[in-house]
Amino acid sequence: MSPENSGPAAVIVLAAGAGTRMKSRTPKILHEIGGRSLIGHALAAARTIAPRELALVVRHERDLVASHIAALDPDALIVDQDDVPGTGRAVEAALEALDASDSRGPLSGTVVVTYGDVPLLTGALLAELVATHEADANAVTVLTAVLDDATGYGRILRAADGTVTGIREHKDATEAERAIREINSGIYAFDAAVLRGALMHVTTDNAQGEKYLTDVLGLARAAGGRVAAVVTEDRWQVEGANDRVQLAALGAEHNRRTVEAWMRSGVTVVDPATTWIDATVTLDEDVRLLPNTQLHGATTVARDAVVGPDTTLTDVHVGEGAKVIRTHGTGATIGAKASVGPFTYLRPGTVLGETGKIGAFYETKNVTIGRGSKLSHLGYAGDAEIGEDTNIGCGNITANYDGDKKHRTVIGSGVRTGSNTVFVAPVKLGDGAYSGAGAVIRRDVPAGALALSLAEQRNTEGWVIAKRPGTISAALAAAAGSEAAAPATSHTPAPTEEG
Repeated sequence: MSPENSGPAAVIVLAAGAGTRMKSRTPKILHEIGGRSLIGHALAAARTIAPRELALVVRHERDLVASHIAALDPDALIVDQDDVPGTGRAVEAALEALDASDSRGPLSGTVVVTYGDVPLLTGALLAELVATHEADANAVTVLTAVLDDATGYGRILRAADGTVTGIREHKDATEAERAIREINSGIYAFDAAVLRGALMHVTTDNAQGEKYLTDVLGLARAAGGRVAAVVTEDRWQVEGANDRVQLAALGAEHNRRTVEAWMRSGVTVVDPATTWIDATVTLDEDVRLLPNTQLHGATTVARDAVVGPDTTLTDVHVGEGAKVIRTHGTGATIGAKASVGPFTYLRPGTVLGETGKIGAFYETKNVTIGRGSKLSHLGYAGDAEIGEDTNIGCGNITANYDGDKKHRTVIGSGVRTGSNTVFVAPVKLGDGAYSGAGAVIRRDVPAGALALSLAEQRNTEGWVIAKRPGTISAALAAAAGSEAAAPATSHTPAPTEEG
């Protein structure tokens, strides 16, 4: 048994399959739902039960899979499956590696075996499996589910007293056995010594020529060990993703559960069917999410903030009471009571201060905007620093790229800029400075100064008629000219009758 107040001795995650039905150059277990890879979900569930050791068996696209696992969980042991096929051999290889890595000798206690493609499996269900296994002193405890259609799954064989006598793989099952609806999830809790001894006697003498892990159950029972099952009513927790159809179904169910959990935690979701929230997102109470909102990555949304509709945020931090409408944002920070949108593009490095505003049709990148400053409409701010209580006029642009390098624009506090101002970086505007409409700022502007770019307006009379003959513009210009040239006529009012 596992020592008191600790998790199982080990969790072994099988992740060696090729996943050919996914029809993808990406290994199956690296496909994502809910902001995590399938193997990422498996690792999260495994770590929840605090195993002393965690091992993952890999083979297909070994280096790619191993590097992904190492990035997620550097302490996990990567084990290579050899050429002997089957889940039994995969677990045997993992057990051998775990035994070799432990200076205390062969592993003892409970060993949990699970898979890298069951993303909805929870740590709570694994904990129940371990608790039942250890409380009943079982040799093997298998996690099972009852399905309406059990096609393709191994069937659970039981004795009259309800104990598990074995598992029959679908391809090896008789017609009577295929009528059984209780299926093997492939997830087990084993006594390490029982598992180690039984695997030595498992052969490849079956229809598939594989070393089946399921054969351990019969061997354990024959040796006098107790084999039992934990039945889950939640089939989704043992559902695997073998193709894109199953992947999408699991993704939708994962999102449904995630959205429901947030609603039960105090978040308002106006339209759950069009709201998608990754497993890694954090929301406070009284957040309000409007239709067609997607929150991804490490996004956080603080109390009383409103996000949506039609908004996608990835790794964005939304402050308390902020409003974000029809916005696409990545790697940005939005301050408390600030407003963003509609039709706004926040690129990485955007920091909007408290009560600030980034309005319609604006793009920002690598810019810090101080408290109360406003960039209301139709512009671009990149590689810039803007102080507090500054108003950036319509159509303003920071020209930050000279074709080779990027440069910064620094705009002080209390600045007012006219429409269509262009800041040619590197350039600075002091506190309280103004710019006139259409100004091109190429030199620093001192505090409190007015910057203008003036050129005399020139009107070339008759240009349209001369240069664009035959156009509607020329015809209208000629008509307007004729009316202007016509002599004025006097008009004497008709006398009125007196009654």
